[in-house]
Parts: sequence; structure tokens; C-alpha cells
Amino acid sequence: MKSVTMCAPNTFSQMRLAWILTGATLLLLLQVLQTSAQMMPNTFADLAEDISPSVVNITTTTVIAGRAEQVPRGIVPKGSPFEDFFKEFEDRRRGGGKGGARRSSALGSGFVISADGFIVTNNHVIDGADEIEIEFFSGETLTAKVIGTDKNTDIAVLKVESAVPLPFVSFGDSDTARVGDWVVAMGNPLGQGFSVSAGIVSARNRALAGIYDDYIQTDAAINRGNSGGPLFNLGGKVVGVNTAILSPNGGSIGIGFSMASNVVSRVVDQLTEFGEIRRGWLGVRIQDVDEDIAESIEGLDRVAGAVVTGVPDGPANDAGMLQSDVIIIFDGHEVEDVRDLVQTVGNTEVGKAVDVVVVRDGEKVTLSVTLGLRDDEKLASTGDAPVTEDAPKEFEQFGITLSNLTDEIREGLGLQADAEGLVVVGVLETSEAFKKGLRSGDLITEAGQEKITSISEFEAQVAATIDSGRKTMLLLVRRDNDPRFLALPLQE
Repeated sequence: MKSVTMCAPNTFSQMRLAWILTGATLLLLLQVLQTSAQMMPNTFADLAEDISPSVVNITTTTVIAGRAEQVPRGIVPKGSPFEDFFKEFEDRRRGGGKGGARRSSALGSGFVISADGFIVTNNHVIDGADEIEIEFFSGETLTAKVIGTDKNTDIAVLKVESAVPLPFVSFGDSDTARVGDWVVAMGNPLGQGFSVSAGIVSARNRALAGIYDDYIQTDAAINRGNSGGPLFNLGGKVVGVNTAILSPNGGSIGIGFSMASNVVSRVVDQLTEFGEIRRGWLGVRIQDVDEDIAESIEGLDRVAGAVVTGVPDGPANDAGMLQSDVIIIFDGHEVEDVRDLVQTVGNTEVGKAVDVVVVRDGEKVTLSVTLGLRDDEKLASTGDAPVTEDAPKEFEQFGITLSNLTDEIREGLGLQADAEGLVVVGVLETSEAFKKGLRSGDLITEAGQEKITSISEFEAQVAATIDSGRKTMLLLVRRDNDPRFLALPLQE
């Protein structure tokens, strides 16, 4: 009896534990099934029915003088790397005789973002159009006017006047879109009317040709006429604007690109408020930091940031930024590379005072910069100091031959009379300097982040760099007046 009495509680406990484990297993299985259901929907019909009324077809009309052929709109932006793939013309002729004016039309897509009639599409869909007609899912048509455009991101905002509130959709957070997530594209492919296609996010952060590019790549079918249409997540939020496809034949082969909604939403906000884009401007010329440059700069602990190659008149100059500073933090954001910095600055409010952390002479220096308004037409200017010449002399080491500048050399190289530095008169093709990109005719204006005007100053920087234990020395080189940093290996 004692043995039975002792076993009974254990048996009961084991049974209870088994029931608990079974329940936990069933709960876990249920959660897995629910997750799988979310990841692999049985149908997109409910989603399509819910969001279709917010998607529009766009027809543009342009009056064309004479018989000059026009590149069709509604495919890819002019100058896009994919433009050569698209040779077929849209239906352009709507009248006019030989040698006279005629009307050209093009098709695209868009989507409504507010009940009072604001519509988003691609700039290349409506660029140059004389008339823009919007067709809604219900079949109603309205004439639209352009509120504003941004060629850098290929986004345009239109406006229609409607007697009743319009169905609309909202932007989602494109940063939460993961590779492999389901997405749905909607639009007007090939002029066939409203159409839905589904696929997944194939890749993120794709760049095509612009400095502000941030494309989501998808295999959801996108064709001509889909341009400007929305890319939805399964929550019915817009995570991208369908912009371009990569295809050798003009049709979808599963490589489509949608501008990320986090870029688009900022552009749309500015276009609706100001009618134009107002991007922040730092006022520097910069280049990426590679491993050699990082090794040659004291105080730089990772291969990241943007090294300043020039500081023309502007916000950075006013704040005391210097050539050869390495920008590592901008307004609390750690800078990864040039593209990252340009996008971050461009997305920052004009007139905002931001802290910029730079590495200078082995130390981290914080500068307060008040951003200006970016103007792509601004011309950078440089002010070279008067020349201090030694007697003509050459330096030959590390596979390179350098010479002091003389008036004859300046004239022979087409340099300005006030140019200063050392000219590269020879580079061995088997040398590390040649592999790093140094060429005859280059003008070296800085060595070891110090300005140089003579061979003796260059030799002093070589000695100082070697004494410090560094294996490379940073050079600031000008070629065709374009500044660039190169890391010179200090070895025979």
C-alpha cells in the first residue's frame, strides 16, 4: 500500500504534465498555422476588393508639332538605364494631318491618398502633358492638375475636384517590408484597365540611377502602364510606387522596382505643402571611405563615413568644416557612406541646426551646421592659396616620381596660374600606387591631411606617417580639377 500511495501522486502529476504539454503543443501548432496563414494567403480577393477603388488609371494627352517622334511616357524615366529596352511606341496619334500638329497620348497608373482628391503617380507618366485625365474604378473620369513634381525620385502629385469624398489609401512603413513578404501591385498594364498581380519582395534598397533612390524590387508582374501605381502590403498599406522594370523585351520578367513609400511620403508631404521639394544642403564635396583611407586616417575606427574633398562657400564652410574631415555622425545618425549621408541630409529640414561629428587630426570634433536649401545648379568654387615654390626638384620613391610645379608645368598641364601642389610625372604600372589609381598628370595638393607645396613638405609627411606606424598615407589628388582622396602604400 505504501508503494501504491507513493506512486499515485507521481502518476497524477505525470498525467497533468502530459496534459499541459499537450495543450502547449496544440497552442504552438495553432500559432504556427495562423502565422502560415498570414504568410500564405488563400486569396487576395478581399484585399483587392477593399483597395481597388483607390487606384486610378491616368491618360495624358500632348500636342506634338510636326512629325518629330517622341519617346513614350509611362514606361521608365528619361535617361533611365532601362530606357534602351523599351522601343515600342504608345498609341500616340489622335488626329492631325501630314506635317501638322497631332495629339499623343500615354497611359499610366496612380492612387488616391486623400478624400479631397490628391493623387500620387510617377513624374514620367505626366511629364510634359497638356491634359491629364483620371479614370476611377467606378468608371467616372475627372480632369487633374499638377500640384508638384520631383524628378529626383520620379514622383508627382495631382489633384482632382470631386463632389463627393473619394476612397483613398494610406502609406505604410516600407522599412518594415522584408525580403520574402507578400506584396500586391495594382494598375493599368498595357492599357488593359484595372489589374491586380501578386508576388514577393525580392530585394530591398535597390539604387537605379539617382542619389535619392531607394527601390523595393519585386517579382509581382509590372508592365507598361503600371508606372505610378501602388505596391501594397497585405495590410492594404502602400509600401511602394511602381516605377520601372528590367526587361529585354519590354514585358515583365519578374524584375520590377517600386520607390519605397518612406521616400515617397516625404516627397508627397512637401509637394502638397509647398508645391516643390525643399531638401537640406550641407555644402561639401565628399567621397566614400575605403579600407586604405580608413587605415591612413588616425582616429577612424571603422570603414564608414564620408571624407570631405572640398568645402565651397556654404553651410559646412560657415560652420568650420575642413577638407579631409571625415563625417561620421550627422544629426545623431551614424553615416555609412556617401549615399547614406546625401539621403540623410536631403531628408533633413532646411534651416535646421544639426550637430555633425567629424574625425580631424585623430580627434572627434562636433560642428553645429545650419542646413541650407539644396540647389542642384549650385557651382562649387575653390580658392587656392598663392604658390610657394622651391627650386625645381623631384621625388622618386614608392613607384612614383613627383615634381614641384613650375610655370612651364602648369601651362603644359593646363592648370590655373595659382594652382599649387606636386605633379605626378611618372607612376610604375607594377606599383601599388598605380593599383590605387594614381596617374601621371595628377596634382597632389595634400599628403597626410596636410597641405603641401614642395617636395620637402611631402618628404616630411612621409617620414611622419612612417614614424606613426601607419602603413599608408592619405593623398588629396586633383585630376581635371576633380578632387579625390587616395591612400598611398608606404613601401618600396
